[in-house]
Amino acid sequence: MASGPNMMDPICLVENDNEILSVNQKALQILEKISQPVVVVAIVGLYRTGKSYLMNRLAGQNHGFPLGSTVQSETKGIWMWCVPHPSKENHTLVLLDTEGLGDVEKGDPKNDSWIFALAVLLCSTFVYNSTSTINHQALEQLYYVTELTELIQAKSSPRPDGVEDSAEFVSFFPDFIWAVRDFTLELKLNGHPITEDQYLENALKLIPGKNPKARTSNLPRECIRHFFPTRKCFVFDWPTNEKELLYNIENVSEDQLDPKFLEQTNNFCSYIFTNAKIKTLKEGIMVTGNRLRTLVVTYVDTINTGAVPCLENAVTTLAQLENSAAVQKAAEHYSERMAQRLRLPTDTLQELLEVHAACEREAIAIFMDSSFKDKDQEFQRGLVEVIKNKKEGFMLQNEEASIKYCQAKLDALSKALMESISAGAFSVPGGHKLYRKAMDRLQQDYCQVPRKGVKENEVLQSFLQSQVAVEKSILQADKALTEGEKAVAEERARNETAEKEQELLRQKLQEQQQEMEAQERSLQENIAQLTEKLARERENLLREQTMMLEHKLKAQEALLKEGFRQKSENMSAEINHLRNMIDNTNDEAVSPKACVSTAGLLLSVLVPLQRWQLSYCVLKVLEE
Repeated sequence: MASGPNMMDPICLVENDNEILSVNQKALQILEKISQPVVVVAIVGLYRTGKSYLMNRLAGQNHGFPLGSTVQSETKGIWMWCVPHPSKENHTLVLLDTEGLGDVEKGDPKNDSWIFALAVLLCSTFVYNSTSTINHQALEQLYYVTELTELIQAKSSPRPDGVEDSAEFVSFFPDFIWAVRDFTLELKLNGHPITEDQYLENALKLIPGKNPKARTSNLPRECIRHFFPTRKCFVFDWPTNEKELLYNIENVSEDQLDPKFLEQTNNFCSYIFTNAKIKTLKEGIMVTGNRLRTLVVTYVDTINTGAVPCLENAVTTLAQLENSAAVQKAAEHYSERMAQRLRLPTDTLQELLEVHAACEREAIAIFMDSSFKDKDQEFQRGLVEVIKNKKEGFMLQNEEASIKYCQAKLDALSKALMESISAGAFSVPGGHKLYRKAMDRLQQDYCQVPRKGVKENEVLQSFLQSQVAVEKSILQADKALTEGEKAVAEERARNETAEKEQELLRQKLQEQQQEMEAQERSLQENIAQLTEKLARERENLLREQTMMLEHKLKAQEALLKEGFRQKSENMSAEINHLRNMIDNTNDEAVSPKACVSTAGLLLSVLVPLQRWQLSYCVLKVLEE
């Protein structure tokens, strides 16, 4: 079962000393142990605006994230609190409380921009916390959003079609919530009541005019509209009118707070619990606590080198780690299930191969579920190689168990015969006939022994070969037989030996055929599960591209309604680019190219057979 968090208090995740960001190793250890999907909520805003109080309420506590009552900022860097999600079973709610923006004690104002960008990159719901009202000043204070195009990259290299990299931000940016604290205005527009969301959208309308002041004022509005397709607003009254209570709000009981404020806070928390999404990357890659750990380290390390965090590079790094772990997890599952289900020695090779096929199917499913971005099926090939080697190991164990068991049974069954031979019991006239009867009885008794395994005939044949010289000696010494009868007996013995050898050869050929058929089934299973996975990924990609297109079309329509025709027309390149992407995704067939490539790659690590057999195997699978 997926593991979840057990944190009693928040912990610093990203430390900030105004010169360099660093990741707290203890926090990473906590994330590493969380295999559940994470819903990540980050809050950002000017310092001393009550961000930490809201995050504590989301955690179901009054205490936790430090609350301050002075003009100094309490939170430094980014603090994390992982708690079980209150309404989504087997999910973890990760709360990120960031240090206040605009702290006058900071040495480098660039730190604010990096903290803002990190919060956007790490969360699935981004809460911007401000006070009083959403006005021109409030939007100017949100200038950090205008720097995101300089602080975040979607792709590692420029697009050949010239479309801006930031056009793809909408595909992985979080949902946006503006929380307005200490709100004293009436929610009315032109004398008519409006909702909180309408209040936000009205505030984000662009200001007409082409003068520098209008362009500067419109820039944060455009960025919020451009990058965050899902937007929500909450307004909060003052918690209380008593200043002394405000200074110590974490210790104030609910009955001392304004009922309206409590209702607003509960509505905010309820919305987050119900609507905040699992953190996902491009193409629907779901983030767990362990994956979030990798993202934090990758982004902070990149920032510290002076480079810009790139989502594509982060996903590549994450894929390498996750796919390696997926191979190990799948291989361990295969070994465990084989050990549980196999009773060695198996009666036949086919019995082992059937257990292998079932365990391999489960292992491949585990790998497919945990892996992503497996370019050229590099890691899938690795899993095939590992499972092939493990299967051969189990086959070897099976053979050794069969040899040991059969040899022990033959030793027990032949003990009396060996003693009789040593005592000369067959060195008498008619002794050869007695010896043949004893050998026939021994073989009949051996035949009745159950579950001797795949080496049953081979061990018996080896034993019979060891007795050829003994039988020949007894035959030559038997004075009751004529020379002609001895010759006939020798010929019969040679024929029996030849028959046994032919039977052994037929068994080996049959086992080789069974192995080839097992390889074919393995190839079919790998291709079937890969095809299914590629189809799911294609659906996720189409869903993501369609969502981006719908957002761009709505944004274009809004600009046209507001009278910004030129800005609306400027979006046409992005929209056409998205339509082409959707057309290309729809036109791409999932299976043929991928399956032919995969078939060849996988066969390169399967047990070598004759070339014509391999070709037949590939063609047969691909025809189906």
